[in-house]
Amino acid sequence: MPEVETPLNSPLSGLAGDSGLVDSMAHILVIDDEVAIRESLDVLLKLEGYTTRMAADGVQGLRILDQDSFDLVLLDLALPGQSGLELLPQIKERHPELPVIMITAYGTVDNVVEAIRAGAENFIQKPWDNEKLLADIRSAVARHKAEEENLQLKRTLKQRYNFSNIVGKSEIMLKVFDLVAQVAPSRSTILIQGESGTGKEMIAKAIHANSPRKDKPFVPINTGAMPSELLESTLFGHVKGAFTSAIASKKGLFEVANGGTLFMDEIATMGMDTQAKILRVLQDRRFMHLGGVQEIQVDVRIIAATNIDLHKEVREGRFREDLYYRLNVICVDLPPLRARREDIPLLAQHFLDFYSNENNLAPRKLSSDALRTLVDYAWPGNVRELENTIERSVVLSSGPVIGSELLPGHITGRSFQDALLEHNPNATLFDILEDIERRIIIEKLERCNWNQTDAAEQFHIPLSTLNQKIKRLNIEIRKKGRE
Repeated sequence: MPEVETPLNSPLSGLAGDSGLVDSMAHILVIDDEVAIRESLDVLLKLEGYTTRMAADGVQGLRILDQDSFDLVLLDLALPGQSGLELLPQIKERHPELPVIMITAYGTVDNVVEAIRAGAENFIQKPWDNEKLLADIRSAVARHKAEEENLQLKRTLKQRYNFSNIVGKSEIMLKVFDLVAQVAPSRSTILIQGESGTGKEMIAKAIHANSPRKDKPFVPINTGAMPSELLESTLFGHVKGAFTSAIASKKGLFEVANGGTLFMDEIATMGMDTQAKILRVLQDRRFMHLGGVQEIQVDVRIIAATNIDLHKEVREGRFREDLYYRLNVICVDLPPLRARREDIPLLAQHFLDFYSNENNLAPRKLSSDALRTLVDYAWPGNVRELENTIERSVVLSSGPVIGSELLPGHITGRSFQDALLEHNPNATLFDILEDIERRIIIEKLERCNWNQTDAAEQFHIPLSTLNQKIKRLNIEIRKKGRE
């Protein structure tokens, strides 16, 4: 797995093993009734570049928390008056996102379980190992900083652009956001280009939401998901009797989207005849139902998207040149995830929050090792693959921190055979081969957003063959993720 450079302003600064800018700016509150412990921690933390405040009991600790902001609390279990376990819920009520590490000489299983359930980040037993304690502190602080940055970024994007569910702080994405905000109020046709899974539909929705058409329909269609006859009927509608199964007249999506936006994904897959009809709508804003004779006038903004080089398609005669230039009035190029690695921690936390909430689970966080693994990975499936990976990890997790062991083998570089033999040392060659086949199919389905037709095409096998394998290997088909 390739190494990733981590300068001070990188997304990995301040994680365990680094002593970057994130750590040195962190503010830590220590609540412990023993003077020697407070002094010891004060010296240790200041040597690492942290700023500190000290409290001898819960009353003083809560008062300090109300006066100042912190990135972490180190909380003793055995305090005079209120115990640390009694104080922890009060801290969480005031500051839900503030991480708390419990420190105690009485680390019973019951205490640990109760503290974790109450929201403690970790549980350290006295006497502690300085390096391990500092590593835990770095991880907790880095996650807290990332979460705060994520929330602030969402607020900024919402205030500045009216964007929802779009996350990014990289320079390349900020340029995309500026372009989207600039072109959204116009009437111009827009072409969004980017690899599969980069979030083209999300950008199209953001353009619509920031346009004068925002109160009118946003109508998406995947033009590559249906044959040309059905596509034309879906787009333009038909009159009764236009073809064998046309037992009643039906409106098309151009009429449904009238006054609003029609988002046409995978535009490069349309046949030449359909392209000609789309061109006429763009030129004249008129069309006819299939089998009809009356022209219908519409006011629809078209946003098209493709993961294929349209200019190359034009040169090779598979896409109309005149339609290409009609669509490509304004082009928005979405970068692949590997070109904006600094966005990975923010995106990962966004999906962690979403899927934790969707599955009614306590908030999940990534370990430092898991986060490094995600940043190192090339993400051929882009944001969609990252989303599916996080969803899978959240569902499989049994605790608040998700480690790299819950990430798929193709991301961690861990072999299928090793993973299987760890759980079943008596596995036969047939067991190993079957498990490898199952994992490969699941990973391909995840990369294809659980679209079995796309997966079968990429495997170069008939769809029926793939479905047979899915059934034989007891693979549960999951719902499709979001673009």
